[in-house]
Amino acid sequence: MTSLAPVWRLTVLCAWRPGGRFGIVLFATIFALGLAGVHITVRLIRWANDFYTALQRLDVPAATQQIGVFFALVAMSATLNLSAAWLRKLLQIRWRQGLTEVALDAWLKDKAYWHLRDRQENGLDNPDQRIADDCRIFVHRLTTEALELLTNLVALVSYVAILWSLSTFPLAFSLFGTEVSIPRYMVWAAPLYVAISSGVTHWLGKPLIPLTIEQQKTEADFRFALARLRENGEPVAFARGEPAERRLFDRRFAAVAANWHRLMNRELVLGLFTRPYMQTVLRIPLFLALPAFLAGRLTFGGLMQIASAFQNVVTTLSWFIFSYRDLAELVATARRLDVFLTDCATVARGAGGIVRVADAGIVVRDLSLTAPDGRPIVAIDHLAVAPGEAVWLQAASGRGKTTLARTMASLWVHAEGHVALPVGPGLFLAQQSYLPLGSLAEAVAYPAHRDDVGDEAILSALQAVGLDRLATPSALDGAVGAAGLSGGERQRLMIARLMVHRPAWAVLDEPTSALDGEAEAAVFAALRTALPQTALLVIAHRMPQGLGPLRRVDLDDASSEARVNAA
Repeated sequence: MTSLAPVWRLTVLCAWRPGGRFGIVLFATIFALGLAGVHITVRLIRWANDFYTALQRLDVPAATQQIGVFFALVAMSATLNLSAAWLRKLLQIRWRQGLTEVALDAWLKDKAYWHLRDRQENGLDNPDQRIADDCRIFVHRLTTEALELLTNLVALVSYVAILWSLSTFPLAFSLFGTEVSIPRYMVWAAPLYVAISSGVTHWLGKPLIPLTIEQQKTEADFRFALARLRENGEPVAFARGEPAERRLFDRRFAAVAANWHRLMNRELVLGLFTRPYMQTVLRIPLFLALPAFLAGRLTFGGLMQIASAFQNVVTTLSWFIFSYRDLAELVATARRLDVFLTDCATVARGAGGIVRVADAGIVVRDLSLTAPDGRPIVAIDHLAVAPGEAVWLQAASGRGKTTLARTMASLWVHAEGHVALPVGPGLFLAQQSYLPLGSLAEAVAYPAHRDDVGDEAILSALQAVGLDRLATPSALDGAVGAAGLSGGERQRLMIARLMVHRPAWAVLDEPTSALDGEAEAAVFAALRTALPQTALLVIAHRMPQGLGPLRRVDLDDASSEARVNAA
């Protein structure tokens, strides 16, 4: 039951979201089509008796008529199956969309993607795979197996009723001198045969669930390593790092291959039982009914009819055996998704020990930052940036400058103290220049929509920061990746982003580290001209040029403050 709990929770998420409730109607429709298919199958069981009886009697007109009935039934069955398959795909994409929205909301809410980025315990890995692949696999397996299970339950009642009505003869034999007679033995043989086989299947196949989970993880790890090289091709190429990358790829793929061998060996063990079972299940009904036929209690048509009925009962009862591999994948995927959603909801995030209030400017007071293990990083008694003021925050590497920015942005929770930010809109620029997928205009407008910013403002900002070659309408619509931006040009683009958003305050972490002094002075001068009233906290190793009057705060000596002219 513990294996089914995650499946149930995810099913509720799929079905009861506003966009997923129509899926319940689709599910019911597909189920109804399945029941109609069961009716066709029941009719085919009766057809077997009519057709083979006509053959036994050499009744050509009756046999010819039954051939026509057969093709009519097949046509109806095909129509029902194709309709159900089309509706099932529609159901799958609707429920996958709903489940994907749940996963995306959980991943993005309160910056869970940030807080989970280095967390690997409890099997948490590759959130991109959880969202892209696991949602798809879960919905596909759920809709397929659940519909088959419900349809089979209803079908089983019909098939057993037919088998009961046909199994009027007993199985009589002598055991140790005692006469034994089992009435309607064909009915009792079916569930007994399947029950024993299902137990053996589960015993042999149970290890498939953890092996499937591990296979999904190793495949995702290998794929992530390949994607990471694609994203960081230039530094790898400069460093001639191909041999090191190849070693990493070989290690990741070796893990894929090793688990694959364990998985295929276990599937072979399971297949040694299930494959013969699948092949014999179609013939055993004939063997069981043969004594009654040889004793003259069944006609040839009756033999084929009862064999068909028994076959349908056993096949329906064997759903667990035939679907075991798919059910293992369903359970494994549900567990992974459930862990992912749970961790997104419970991972440590938020304010930590920080008291946050609104103020006219940026104010940090009695702030103490520590590492996750409790090691002190830095303590700040008081730091303030008034509206329109520029403050340069200086410290040696590793002294907590970036950690301070993360704390102000509610990313770092290992802290205590007071942080006040202005009421107006603010902006953080990280050390790493991020360019989203899309056009150049969308990269400048990020995270706002391009239409909310306006192309005119984007072009003006690009010109102001010295990106004249990109300040054309045609360039704005081009893919940002095709622009071939250098590190310095990326930083210019980040400053242009700051200018189009016009925030009341901004925290800039090494915003011009890739620019020379002259270029930095020009870019900062343009920024200060465009945003004269914006409070700027600039984190940098060297004194920023071009911002005009500048107050320096040294984290290595928090009592040391100096006003310098960075014009």
